Amino acid sequence: MAETSRRERLERLLADMVAIETENPPGNEGELARFVVDWFAERGIDASLVFEPDADRPQAAARVGDGDPTVVLNGHLDVVPVDDPDAWTHDPYDPTVEDGRMYGRGAVDMKAGLAIAMLVAADLQDDLDSGALDGSVVVHAAIGEETGVPGTETLLEQGYDGDYGVVLEPTGMRTATSAKGLGWYEVIVGGEASHASRPDQGSNAVRNAEPVLDAVAAYDAELRERSDDLVGSAYATVTDFEAGVGSNRGILPETARFTLDRRVLPDESIETVDREVDDMLAAVQREHSVDVEWERDTTYESAAVPVDSPLAETFRAHSADIAGVAPEPFGIKAATDVRNFVNDAGMEAVTWGPGSLAQAHTVDEFVELDAVETGLAVLDGATRELLER
Repeated sequence: MAETSRRERLERLLADMVAIETENPPGNEGELARFVVDWFAERGIDASLVFEPDADRPQAAARVGDGDPTVVLNGHLDVVPVDDPDAWTHDPYDPTVEDGRMYGRGAVDMKAGLAIAMLVAADLQDDLDSGALDGSVVVHAAIGEETGVPGTETLLEQGYDGDYGVVLEPTGMRTATSAKGLGWYEVIVGGEASHASRPDQGSNAVRNAEPVLDAVAAYDAELRERSDDLVGSAYATVTDFEAGVGSNRGILPETARFTLDRRVLPDESIETVDREVDDMLAAVQREHSVDVEWERDTTYESAAVPVDSPLAETFRAHSADIAGVAPEPFGIKAATDVRNFVNDAGMEAVTWGPGSLAQAHTVDEFVELDAVETGLAVLDGATRELLER
């Protein structure tokens, strides 16, 4: 009966959160942040809305216990936009369970991780309050992870920090001691507008962008030769392209814009990447006489802790014993808020959570409920062990 009750409690909480639309952009996290605070308040747990870094987009934090060590369980509230609901088999905000899977936007990325963090904190409340366990547990429900808004960074700055951090992104319960970084570069290629009936009178920004895109492809091929044992290769990928939008279709576009997504390895600095991007684009300008400007507008730094850190060894051991996950060193190829723990707060932190990252951001996103339930048991056991140190 106890196991069934735990499963039902988990499913209900996850479904309630998936049903609340938190798309970013534009940044609709507020309703879910209030839900999280109310959920903790109903259980007598201290929780607060935090109106920084954006007063219009509150995030939430909760604390159980008041001693050391402190374990911080981090989840983010925001999800990527659905874009085309008609492409989904089920309504993305009407969570549906079929064949042991819960379908819905954010089910795996990462409301499942946030749900088990909330349940672990609530389950540890009696032992922490009675002194049966030392230490404290902090839960983050952060804004803005999907677009680089410093939600987690702000929560840490506001005092919701500790000795250990666990960023609950879906890793299949493998313990990631390193994470790739990311730089988004906005590149503008110039041209000269003219009527399309007189194309030689102007300079088509789309055509001017062709050698720039070729240079990016060559840069990406070079980067793929660089590799980290845990997180794999570096990449440079064009993720959007825009020219002539909103103008008359009979006019040569004056500018072309695209986003260069540069994945950064743990041993690379963002300053070095900036120089590489600048050198690449400057070379195109010289060779092809095109005007190119660039700006890095979003940065997720890479981060790493020692593979044999006590936190990592604890999570690997519990994941192996309870979930049967091979206790091998692992790094996550995506950028996560673990950088804020390691680089900004100087904390020992890992990325770990149930579910598959391959399901994140997809049509018909889902999470395996058996895996989430197992993840709850792993997180509970690992957190208890850390508190007993």
